[in-house]
Amino acid sequence: MLRKFRVKLNEKEYVVEMEEIGNPEGLPFESAAPTASVAPAASAPVVTPSKANVSTEGGTPIVAPMPGNILDVNVSVGDKVEMNQVLLVLEAMKMENNIVAPHAGTVVAIDAVKGSTIDVGQTMIVIAA
Repeated sequence: MLRKFRVKLNEKEYVVEMEEIGNPEGLPFESAAPTASVAPAASAPVVTPSKANVSTEGGTPIVAPMPGNILDVNVSVGDKVEMNQVLLVLEAMKMENNIVAPHAGTVVAIDAVKGSTIDVGQTMIVIAA
């Protein structure tokens, strides 16, 4: 179903139509950014993180809001982070998106590897309060 929205950007109004696709995996939406398939460059190595490594027990999982490539991981396991601190940089649709900490805490797990591709909803980092 198409829904219409009025968006104001730099004092100019636009009317946009968006199709609601739902949330089939039951994951919370953390970003209003559109999703699209992003294929890695032909010459770039594809490093796939292991989904089995990350335990979200006792922490807040930071999940990918869109598919893309991990350009940089700015934290390590054990690092103390502040609210809104940049944890990693995710490239999607030729744009660099800073993924920030939703609250202060300690990084307890990282499953995002620089140069890897990531899917929507995949856990990238876990932060314990």
